[in-house]
Amino acid sequence: MSRQPPAVDRAPHRLERAHRRVLASPLGLAWNRGREMELFHRAMGFAALAFLTLVPLLVVVAAADPASGQGFARWLGQALGVSPASQREIEEVFGLPGTALQRTTAFGLAALAAFGLTFGSAVQTGYEKVWDLPTARWHTMWRHVVWLAVLIFCLLLFVNTPVPTGQAVRTAGAALADLAGTCLFFWFSQRILLGGRVRWSALLPGAVLTALAMLGLRVFSQFVFSPLIASNAVTYGPFGTVLVLQSWLVGVGVVVYGGALAGRLVHEARVHRRLARALPPRAEDR
Repeated sequence: MSRQPPAVDRAPHRLERAHRRVLASPLGLAWNRGREMELFHRAMGFAALAFLTLVPLLVVVAAADPASGQGFARWLGQALGVSPASQREIEEVFGLPGTALQRTTAFGLAALAAFGLTFGSAVQTGYEKVWDLPTARWHTMWRHVVWLAVLIFCLLLFVNTPVPTGQAVRTAGAALADLAGTCLFFWFSQRILLGGRVRWSALLPGAVLTALAMLGLRVFSQFVFSPLIASNAVTYGPFGTVLVLQSWLVGVGVVVYGGALAGRLVHEARVHRRLARALPPRAEDR
């Protein structure tokens, strides 16, 4: 009497194949690349450096620009899309623009500029990790100066552009112009901070995805961060507003680095498709 072969449990094999498919998918590749470059840790470092180095510099710059009106608080309010109540809480945290300018010395302004360059260096390091590039040499630090100047100019242009009201066509046009300007800025940022080591065409997908993600973050902020600012200000005072703003900056860091990383994956996928069309078909595929 012959014995029946033992039944083989195929469930683990199916799970293993499904796991391999997930890892080979675009989402799996993005997850692995993000884990390799420590995306969330870099986003937290981005938020900390932005709050400690870039924010004080922008407060002084906003105070020096009389057309900016409410100064840096207005910049943040427009970027987050907060309600008027939350806007007032942000203004209380960052104080009056004129006061910041009067109390800033020449040495303090120079120190703030140096700290701002440190922030640019951190962003450059993140982009280098995205593209697996070695650290740039010290004599390329002039690129940080140019990038910081362009960033301040873009923020001044953003805050001094009147928000259209009334017609939906004007509002949509302003949103498209804002999206295009954000895309151009991040396209330029990657190119100059990477020292021209990556082609413009390869950097374009990352700039587009970063701009779209920034728009999504702004919409998300209107529904999440805006009410949090108002509620935390009641519970914790000005410290609660700072916590929410710090959380928002972490989200900005994820968008900046994650958008560039997703753009690289899109570029690599396009290159692979182009090579597959250019190569002759294999014998077994004929």
